[in-house]
Amino acid sequence: MPADTVIFPRLAAVFSASGQPAWLKSGLFWRTFFLLAVLIMLSMAAWVGSFRMVERAPRAQQIAAQVVSIVTITRAALTHSAPDLRRELLFELASNEGIRIYPLEETDLVHAPSPGGLMADVRTAVKSSLGADTRFASSVNGVAGFWVSFRIEDDAYWLMLDRERISRNSSLQWLGWAAVVLMLSLLGAVFISRLINQPLARLTAAARAIARGQAPEVLPEKGPTEIEEANRSFNQMVDDLKRVETDRAVVLAGISHDLRTPLARMLLELEMASGLDEDARAGMQSDLGQMDAIIGQFLDYARPADTGRFSSIDISALLTEIGHTGARLPDVRISTSIQPDLQVLGNPTELKRVFDNLLENARRYGKNDDSEVAAIDFRCQADGAQIVIEITDQGPGLPEAEMSRLIKPFARMDAARSQVSGAGLGLAIVDRVIKRHSGVLRLRNRAGGGLIVQITLPRLAA
Repeated sequence: MPADTVIFPRLAAVFSASGQPAWLKSGLFWRTFFLLAVLIMLSMAAWVGSFRMVERAPRAQQIAAQVVSIVTITRAALTHSAPDLRRELLFELASNEGIRIYPLEETDLVHAPSPGGLMADVRTAVKSSLGADTRFASSVNGVAGFWVSFRIEDDAYWLMLDRERISRNSSLQWLGWAAVVLMLSLLGAVFISRLINQPLARLTAAARAIARGQAPEVLPEKGPTEIEEANRSFNQMVDDLKRVETDRAVVLAGISHDLRTPLARMLLELEMASGLDEDARAGMQSDLGQMDAIIGQFLDYARPADTGRFSSIDISALLTEIGHTGARLPDVRISTSIQPDLQVLGNPTELKRVFDNLLENARRYGKNDDSEVAAIDFRCQADGAQIVIEITDQGPGLPEAEMSRLIKPFARMDAARSQVSGAGLGLAIVDRVIKRHSGVLRLRNRAGGGLIVQITLPRLAA
């Protein structure tokens, strides 16, 4: 099962080659979060716009009534107050009520208020109550505020109010509240996205565990109907796979016994046969040995993974031991460059079989035309959280177009390696074991001739 790649979405308008935005092809969590975030922001914008439209007229009437009331009361207070107490009244209005009264002069520098908006409706309503000759200003003689004129008999006056007293909440206040609401909404979107994505993430993790040859945990069969049915079907599939693995192991064990028993009997009869030509005897023994090796390859490839037996392995020591063993062969010359004390988690028997297999392949097919000795190079180095192992020979190598095919079961490349024998499962067994250990197998040709087999395994922290 191919690994699913999760990519953090760019929130810019970046389009893929297919014409779709990049976020549409990203992980489900971020896709859900993005859609919820857009929906929340559009809903907030629509709500704020609708609210401002609906409450504009009542708000303008309320502010106009407040202004008319202040002007009327102030004019009445000034009209009916004693002349010697007016100065004290004006001071009290300014200090306690924020109302300032100034004579209206023709020489006043008046700055007209901005047209449109809520305050235009307020001015219209105030004029309808105080008279058409009522004047308004946003500042007079450099003093900013809400200025409205009124008359007491033949004298004209300015009444100035602070803008904060009649204006609505400022834009900054609205922005602050909107930011708080948006943050709370986005946190809710994160929670909803995780709630939606969690069952699928759990299902993905279980599927990846199966791909690595591990036994996944049983998925909870609860929640929404679709998730419950998907988890139940997945659990049933896992049980079926376990049963198939068990049945396959039993069948293969039976086949191994049924085939190897007559092979052993034939070898025994061949040894005891008299009057048989030695060349014919050797050829028959070779054929029977090859048949036994092919059966062994089938069993190795079909053997189920047993991740319960994984333990910490000193891969450096294991490779060093294999190198020393291979160096004793008469037609092999081995050089090693192995970083010490590198640990991996795995099955030592399976990993030793893998490297023995690769060493034997390099011994058989890693000889060039000028030498009967296979020069093999073992390298093992740490690369961050990974361990990179390379086994290099100096043989004819492989065609680039055939490398991926040769890792598959029963694939052979006789033209490149003419002495190949067996069922074509060698590299397939290696690839399968490496995948069980969460590793990656790669093949590439060596510059100057030869093949490089590269294995990458997760490094176990010391």
